[in-house]
Amino acid sequence: MTATTDGSAGAAGPATATTAELHRTTTTAPVETDLRTAAETAMRRSVEHLLGRQDAEGWWKGDLETNVTMDAEDLLLRQFLGIRDDATTEATALFVRGEQRDDGTWATFHGGPGDLSATVEAYVALRLAGDAPDAPHMARAAAWVRENGGIAASRVFTRIWLALFGWWKWEDLPELPPEMIYLPSWFPLNIYSFGQWARQTIVPLTIVSAKRPVRPTPFALDELHTDPRRPLPPRALAPANTWDGLFQRLDRALHGYRRVAPRALRRAAMNAAARWIVERQENDGCWGGIQPPAVYSLIALHLLGYDLGHPVMRAGLDSLDRFAVRREDGARMVEACQSPVWDTCLATIALADAGLPPDHPALVRAADWLLAEQVVRPGDWAVRRPGLPPGGWAFEFHNDTYPDIDDTAEVILALRRVRHPDPARVDAAIARGARWTLGMQCRDGAWGAFDADNTSHLPNRLPFCDFGEVIDPPSADVTAHVVEMLAHEGRAHDPRTRRGVAWLLAEQDPRGSWFGRWGVNHLYGTGSVVPALTAAGLPTGHPAIRRAVAWLEAVQNDDGGWGEDLRSYRDEKWVGRGASTASQTAWALLALLAAGERDSAAAARGVAWLAGTQREDGSWDEPYFTGTGFPWDFSINYHLYRQVFPLTALGRYVHGEPPAGRGH
Repeated sequence: MTATTDGSAGAAGPATATTAELHRTTTTAPVETDLRTAAETAMRRSVEHLLGRQDAEGWWKGDLETNVTMDAEDLLLRQFLGIRDDATTEATALFVRGEQRDDGTWATFHGGPGDLSATVEAYVALRLAGDAPDAPHMARAAAWVRENGGIAASRVFTRIWLALFGWWKWEDLPELPPEMIYLPSWFPLNIYSFGQWARQTIVPLTIVSAKRPVRPTPFALDELHTDPRRPLPPRALAPANTWDGLFQRLDRALHGYRRVAPRALRRAAMNAAARWIVERQENDGCWGGIQPPAVYSLIALHLLGYDLGHPVMRAGLDSLDRFAVRREDGARMVEACQSPVWDTCLATIALADAGLPPDHPALVRAADWLLAEQVVRPGDWAVRRPGLPPGGWAFEFHNDTYPDIDDTAEVILALRRVRHPDPARVDAAIARGARWTLGMQCRDGAWGAFDADNTSHLPNRLPFCDFGEVIDPPSADVTAHVVEMLAHEGRAHDPRTRRGVAWLLAEQDPRGSWFGRWGVNHLYGTGSVVPALTAAGLPTGHPAIRRAVAWLEAVQNDDGGWGEDLRSYRDEKWVGRGASTASQTAWALLALLAAGERDSAAAARGVAWLAGTQREDGSWDEPYFTGTGFPWDFSINYHLYRQVFPLTALGRYVHGEPPAGRGH
């Protein structure tokens, strides 16, 4: 398999036969307008482009672009372990320099403001690469850091990385005792109170926090402090009767406990944490299919005596190398995660809705690959659902510990669009997946992403947890995808589906939109919820649907597209506002089409925008980040979003909505 510069796989074969098939499926209907012709042409081009990106094994994967902290921390990990090499350093530095803005800062999303922690970490990475602090680009960055509070104002994660090299004092960081591994699952602030991504990071960090290692480097970072003589300005305690005050005092108590903690207990706790980590290493060496837990797990295990030749360490380091994407200019970008299951099910839906025959070899190959990816063993989710049989799908190539509800729902929707030569195998997999999904429903009738009822807000209060969302409460987009899947499985009237519908109706924003947890933002939420509600039987005249349509019409851009900036997570003025993008325009169109607005002026303008902005090769350009890891704090540019969602919208515009109840 040969990767292209945007992470897609090499072509699986020529698409000429497919073009003829699409002509048969799309040109038999009479041409109604020039717009329909333009939509059909754009759709055919998009199908050819997407088919050319399928891997021979059946999967699709686009780059998952985040921000330079991934690259900086990868370099810092290699420095800490003593394995940093010149070639990797130079390629990483080339990428990091290319992401710097004119004001000297680094942002966490395209067009966003400078981010202090990202700028500190990028600066340190470039210092490791040999960039001089008095070089103009470095001096600009350092000046901006000082103007914005210096290292002391950066997030805890950044200061942990600096503490590893003596650039920050461990005693000035929040305490994370490894003894928390012993807290039972019913106890507040046990490790299962955290979302899976935070849990996998916190457990190894308890070992790092207990060990407090320092690997000195040949340079200081005085230029990043507002006052090098006093790097940490004094801070007043919050009042004791507030949550912040309570947890500040708890942290002080934990610092005191560190001095008196029984050595045998601490040693046993670290060993228990290490066993927990090793048990969750995936077959390819990664942890949870995401980069941050891997880097901290490797550091933690190394501190406990695992040498670099140990099979666990060797596999972990090899897995990190697979997160690196080489660009045409030689730059090396590190993905925080990889999304083949998600990309493949969305691509399958898009191609099927665009009229590709359901038994087309590309769709059958995709279905075969997805079927093999089903998770059939328990993971951490079983802590809250111990009697539930497994059957979900994860996001990544290898992640049997953490399947997620969102992927499972979309994979089932994708599999139902394929005429597979072994329908019994498909039916059995779907039955397992639907059963698991229903079992993961939360008490309030909705669904989170990875766990059921992961809703305690106490973890967010910890001084340590300033790096983004650390819990996994239900969200409108995940719940909508589940409701849509259940409706297509003939369960629209199941009481559990109706509870999900009721929850979605109650969550509608007064504007008429829905908040988007895993995509940006109200456009993603609304584009997910409206198709789900209509699939579940809500009439297009229902007041909630009409309010959603009115909101979409009100926020449509003058050019006919839709866009929403990530700043909408912090500033209400940005809700539904931003430069038009292909993926967000598609989300709006999916909602309008599901609401019966195919012939509306808003839908026509949106389709015209998609057709008019398509590139000659059938793709769309989209530098903007429209995916969400943590709202505002961690943003994602899924490079395949710009392809799969516009194709789905164009396909439904040309062919109509997919019929509900296919699972009967």
